[in-house]
Amino acid sequence: MGRAEERRARQGGARRGKQKVKKKGIRRFFTWKKLLGAFFGLCLLAMGAFYAIYLMVQIPKDNADAHLESNVYKLSNGQVLARTGTVNRENVDLDQVPPSIQHSFVALENKTFYEDKGVDFKGTTRGILKTLMGKGAQGGSTITQQYVKNNYLTQEQTVSRKLKEIVISLKVDQRYSKDEILAGYMNTSYYGRNAYGIQAAAQAYYGKDVSKLTLSEGTYLAALLQAPSQYDWQTAGPVGKQLVEGRWNKALDNMVEKKWLTPEDRKNTQFEPPMDAKVAPGMGGQTGYLIDAANAELDDNGLSRALLARGGWTITLNIDPAKQKLLESAVKEKLTDKLDPKKRKVDADLQAGAASVDPKTGSVVALYGGQDYPKHQLSNATNETYQPASTFKPVILAAALNQGAETQDGQPIKANTVYDGKNRRPVKGSKIAFAPPNEDDVSYGPVSVQVAMNKSINSVFAQMGVDADLSKVRDTAVEMGMTSIKGKAPVPSMTLGSLGASPLQMAAVYATLDNHGKKVTPSIVKTAVHKDHKYDKPDPIGSQVISRDAADAVTSVLTGVVDDGTAKLSVADADNRDGKQVAGKTGTSDDNKSAWFTGYTPDLVTSVGMWGEAATPRVVKVDGKDVHIPKGGQVTMLNGAGEDGRVNGGSVPARIWAAYTFDAVKNGADKFDLDTDQGAAKEPAYTPSKSPSATVSKSPSATVSKSPSATVSKSPSGTPSKSPSGTPSGTSSHRPTKSTSPTPTNSGGPSLPDDPFDPANPN
Repeated sequence: MGRAEERRARQGGARRGKQKVKKKGIRRFFTWKKLLGAFFGLCLLAMGAFYAIYLMVQIPKDNADAHLESNVYKLSNGQVLARTGTVNRENVDLDQVPPSIQHSFVALENKTFYEDKGVDFKGTTRGILKTLMGKGAQGGSTITQQYVKNNYLTQEQTVSRKLKEIVISLKVDQRYSKDEILAGYMNTSYYGRNAYGIQAAAQAYYGKDVSKLTLSEGTYLAALLQAPSQYDWQTAGPVGKQLVEGRWNKALDNMVEKKWLTPEDRKNTQFEPPMDAKVAPGMGGQTGYLIDAANAELDDNGLSRALLARGGWTITLNIDPAKQKLLESAVKEKLTDKLDPKKRKVDADLQAGAASVDPKTGSVVALYGGQDYPKHQLSNATNETYQPASTFKPVILAAALNQGAETQDGQPIKANTVYDGKNRRPVKGSKIAFAPPNEDDVSYGPVSVQVAMNKSINSVFAQMGVDADLSKVRDTAVEMGMTSIKGKAPVPSMTLGSLGASPLQMAAVYATLDNHGKKVTPSIVKTAVHKDHKYDKPDPIGSQVISRDAADAVTSVLTGVVDDGTAKLSVADADNRDGKQVAGKTGTSDDNKSAWFTGYTPDLVTSVGMWGEAATPRVVKVDGKDVHIPKGGQVTMLNGAGEDGRVNGGSVPARIWAAYTFDAVKNGADKFDLDTDQGAAKEPAYTPSKSPSATVSKSPSATVSKSPSATVSKSPSGTPSKSPSGTPSGTSSHRPTKSTSPTPTNSGGPSLPDDPFDPANPN
């Protein structure tokens, strides 16, 4: 036998010797061949299904919804408030739109528009997946897809609508030229200000024909399309203005990239803000503010501005006509009737806003947005720009109580816990150095949390905010309704209310307290009805965001602010109080830029805010330098507004609150139903010792020989027991006494960075 035959014999024997291994269990059904076959089978099935849909779906007629009808707005009693909606649309041929503006739309929305087949499959797939995951409206559409959605379909976010959009977009791209599609897109898009189409938008924002628009103006209209209500320069907040300018810059940069604009022309193009909107008849007084608030709520809850502007809706508001009239009358009596800009220049800059909410239902029953909508279209009730100041302090206490937080020396934080109220006392435990001043630089000795709330002592709540963890304080505020600070950096100065919020948001926060810790999301819309569409109103009453014990304890503490604190004269002693129990908090921000009172009875929560806003552009001196303040910019001019002397939260805002609230709740409950053993409503308020070691001192050399925090021990009579020296006793005997210097600087250890938001006196 030769070598070849031997080798074949050995190989054959080896093969015969091999035993076939049987696969057991689930491995019998899943092999890579079967999985690959299943994958390709699914792909073929999906392709077949899509082809079937492609054959079945035809380009429909223009969407009947694209023709504008009237919307009817009613008050809670059925009384018609207003009818809005007149046809504000004029189609134009593309040759009437300057080529540079055509390019700005394409550069911003769909750079590959002239090359693509009408669909961005990658972006659309991403959008479908996010829709399936319940993440709401998603981007990723081409100009063709957006045109199809505007002109042929609805604005709803469903998978079936998205599939129709893809098929129709492919067919539209085959049937029509790119110029026809671009013209259709520009003519059917909604630009805000009740304007459909670029011609109507050009008139609404710049008062000119589209053919006369500059590149800067036309690019603003392109940038506006993503969120017309948020990006309208007249009503946008600082964030909205920053975002729309960013989109404006992006459009021009993309034009340079596509070689539609030279770098030199890009450099010379300056942003041109639009003119103020013209107000439709019948929107004067508070009407425009009420309708804007309703439209904003509908938009937030999925009924888009574009769909709403097409009309046919009957929208009933929760506004109670009687309470609305009372609120307007209170502002007029206590504030606007006293304003005289000729006598006091500051009076021309004064703005006031208020929101009133039923804590049991979440209904916004009254709202004050400003003196007159045509004159000032940005609602003061929903403006999130200004500091709520010390009206934020109850949130700190709520966060501390809810999590069972402790002081730096291990004492549980409660209404009777004692803190050092010394002026400019450095906060302990913070990574950022912070030593806030108290109002008028007053120094207090050891005081209870109750007294600190009554007197609005900044040094106490700055320390408590750190004790409760600043990030948890911020998150608690957001959960309770102060959504404007979501994602903001948790810095010590936020404890003084330095982050902006609106009266409506502060009403939400306090309504959550009034509702025993269950979240209240204020709702101005009662119902929205349309023959072809459905609006699903979310429940304004949510889940328990802080415990009932924590919420009720804060309410109990806040009754002390009214009866024994900064709101006593204006609220507690009001002639029309009629025995009603009240909880509330005053607030006055840095340099008196804003003044607030937010308070509640068992049946009604109302927040009133005031601030200075430049009625005309001006130049002011700051540290010897000229600072330009535009119209509507923040000014520091509340002192002397409407009356001589200082304006703070306990003055005009509190008087407006009392004049309105006590008349509005005449038939309501007199007492809170509180499940707590803490606070002024349940126990006598703690009074600081009058001994030398605890008296108020303005002397820079004054020191307090006391630990930063301790708990007051009570005598059988319910009053704090005192040591022979007259100071409160109750500090744990095993804890050493600490001496605190009033100086705001660190006395040892590494240097800490300064707080970038350190206000001088937001009290």
